[in-house]
Amino acid sequence: MAAYGLYTHIASNKFRSMLLLAGLFLLIYVLVFAGALVAEVVLNSGASLNYYLTRAARDLIASFTYATILAALWIVIAYFFHQNMIDAVTGGESVTRQQQPRLYNLLENLCISRGITMPKLKVMDSPALNAFATGLNQRQYSITVTSGLLRALNDQEIEAVLGHELTHIRNGDVQLMVIAMIIAGVVGFFGELFFRTFTNLSWNSTGSDWSSSSSSSSSSSSSSSDRGKGGGGAVMAIIIAVVLILLAWLLSQVVKLALSRSRELLADAGSVELTKNPDAMITALRKIENRGELPGATSAVMELCVDNPREGFADLFATHPSVDRRVKALVQFAGGHDPGPLALPSDTADEPDESEESATEQLQPPVSGGPWSDASEPAGVPGTRPGPADGPWGPHR
Repeated sequence: MAAYGLYTHIASNKFRSMLLLAGLFLLIYVLVFAGALVAEVVLNSGASLNYYLTRAARDLIASFTYATILAALWIVIAYFFHQNMIDAVTGGESVTRQQQPRLYNLLENLCISRGITMPKLKVMDSPALNAFATGLNQRQYSITVTSGLLRALNDQEIEAVLGHELTHIRNGDVQLMVIAMIIAGVVGFFGELFFRTFTNLSWNSTGSDWSSSSSSSSSSSSSSSDRGKGGGGAVMAIIIAVVLILLAWLLSQVVKLALSRSRELLADAGSVELTKNPDAMITALRKIENRGELPGATSAVMELCVDNPREGFADLFATHPSVDRRVKALVQFAGGHDPGPLALPSDTADEPDESEESATEQLQPPVSGGPWSDASEPAGVPGTRPGPADGPWGPHR
């Protein structure tokens, strides 16, 4: 992983991420257009599809400024309070050097070695093995680790995880991911709002329109024909609006996932660059593998973590590359060694151990041989139980 290749990749990735974020922001206007279609059907039932599309386009232009202001207000609120919301969900608490000297010193040494401003340090009380970074500027940056991670990983592995999160901060990944989540939240809000409008108003309006059309059909055949065309236009407009809302939501999720997946490989590489220890990053990933689920955490928080075990359809909606793929990259490009999946002591704490079972058996008191045991051998010793031909006074001669 030469420095030139790594930094070139980072710069290219940042540029592509900004384009993706711009496209994600445009999805808001797609939702506004879809909402305008629904509103036009409600307010002007019985018109043609072309009429609805034209009116919705005009509504979009008229509401463009308001939609932008509303989205910007949402972003401003999230900018100042997103960390509070994340802490409320995860239960992360800030710690000092006195409270966590081991963790604090590891992070401080990494920051000093590369001239990086030290972020805030938080610990989340959870048996899960995970960590994540948050923040949008130098004053807000923080790294949260779970208490389970501190117990399961040694110093070198914890240092590798901290280096992974510091790389996310240094590369601007945290900023882009938080912004992407904020904008995706706007898309979700608008989508839910328009679906509620669609279910509560549009069908009632079109239904009443169609009923009035059928009741007045006897007065004029030409009028009935025009109304029927209008009803068809309303149905098509509603279908288009629903498709646009679904498409906007789906693209917001895909874009958000695209922002995170490539960054995990870069963060792993950045950790190796900071610590000069690819094996520590590999063993940390192997220990964290399938043990990172944070109970009660939202999907948005899990997308920020070192590993996200939550996966969707096959590989499309997996927010992180698999641990196998990440380890393979570290072995191939950083010269690390893969020990394979690792078991932790806690994984076998509840499983009976064969050696313990045998020791327990040996500690059991000897079973008396009874009146049929051979008097020449001590009772309870294997082999002394008489055979079926033996009598109460020993074997028959």
